[in-house]
Amino acid sequence: MRVSRLNATQDPTVQAVVNVRGSMSEEPVHILGAGLSGLAAATYLAKAGREVHVYEIRSDSGARFDGDFQGIENWTSSESDFFDEMRDWGLDPEEFKSNDFDIIDLIHPDDEITNPITEGVAFRVVERGTDSHCIDQGFKRMATAAGATIHYDTRRRPEDCHIVAAGPKESSAVAFGEIFHTDHPNHVSFQLNDKLAPGAYSYLIIIDGIGLICTCLWRKQKRTSRYLNETIAWYEQHYELNRRPIKRVGGKGDFSLPDKYVHDGRYYVGEAGGLQDFMWGFGMRYAITSGVFAAKAILGESDYEVEVRKRLVPLVRASAINRFLMNRVGDRGFKLVANHWMRNQRKKGDGLVFMRWLYAPGPLRLMLWPIVKAGMLRRKQLKDGRMVSRMPFRDSLSRDSWEPSPQAEEIAAQWESIRKGGGSVSFGESDA
Repeated sequence: MRVSRLNATQDPTVQAVVNVRGSMSEEPVHILGAGLSGLAAATYLAKAGREVHVYEIRSDSGARFDGDFQGIENWTSSESDFFDEMRDWGLDPEEFKSNDFDIIDLIHPDDEITNPITEGVAFRVVERGTDSHCIDQGFKRMATAAGATIHYDTRRRPEDCHIVAAGPKESSAVAFGEIFHTDHPNHVSFQLNDKLAPGAYSYLIIIDGIGLICTCLWRKQKRTSRYLNETIAWYEQHYELNRRPIKRVGGKGDFSLPDKYVHDGRYYVGEAGGLQDFMWGFGMRYAITSGVFAAKAILGESDYEVEVRKRLVPLVRASAINRFLMNRVGDRGFKLVANHWMRNQRKKGDGLVFMRWLYAPGPLRLMLWPIVKAGMLRRKQLKDGRMVSRMPFRDSLSRDSWEPSPQAEEIAAQWESIRKGGGSVSFGESDA
């Protein structure tokens, strides 16, 4: 394993000379960012015999996260299992812990609970962070085992790298969650509720005695912690959790579509390339896939711009159209979506069919795209010169004004006591 911590003043000068059609000299490949997309690219390149250097500003892969659960979906890109795709690329899913789910609780805005189900794997839950079982550490092990060198605590200019795999810089949406101990068995609930999660959704994930309740906000809010407290109160009333709080966590997402995915000879992958789901916030599958596509392009096996536009951009656009439509409805619209999902499942016999339909490019979406692009996205030039169509963090609505319930006030007081006793918070209201 070759992992070093190299100060920027000690780094040699890097010349990133790349032909965007994929032919490149046998010089070392330099990657900015040791997240999933950067490490996927590093593993693929190192396995092909290339010398690879990955530069990460943080102290470790996964340090951006704090033990929160995230999902790798199985309904986009193809009908094959994504773990099978990973194995075809030389990536080993056994390097990290994951839990398969074929059924969830779908909670309607009126508190009705139904169950989307499939005979296959709908999605997998993984943990993000620096513990050995986390997906971030699994990808780190794969990259170093393949021969890549990772430089942690190191700043690197994007223009000195061949692949840019940096995380989000701004916010289009935020998520707040609480991690807790629980006696409840493994479980996933997904809730559409415009009050608890303005314009978005909340969820409950329980894996091996550890739970996460999270609410996502797609509209700016004041006193954002009230949404998490109200969400926790709702789940406590409907599930026997015996919740013992551990810590509160959060994160942000920046959603944009760049004009080009190769800029000044650099390949932009994962979040740096705007390759994530505007509707549900899923991004790991896009991150890993785009990292591999960039590595293939450097090896001359494919054209990155062509592959991304063929395989990933239609999915991102479909998710942006879905987000545009969801932004314009409240709980009544959410209820229609939930009911349609269940009718489709009864008709087709598989709840995954509806999710694949949501992302299927078609004539209607082609017609809607110009409206969505003009109505929801804003043009912006980034510091590196790239032009993107970005989704800004939307303003709050009048229906977002409400007073917390007594149960939520109790949750808030409970957490304040825990916080004063040493409970950690990795994401504050000021981060929204």
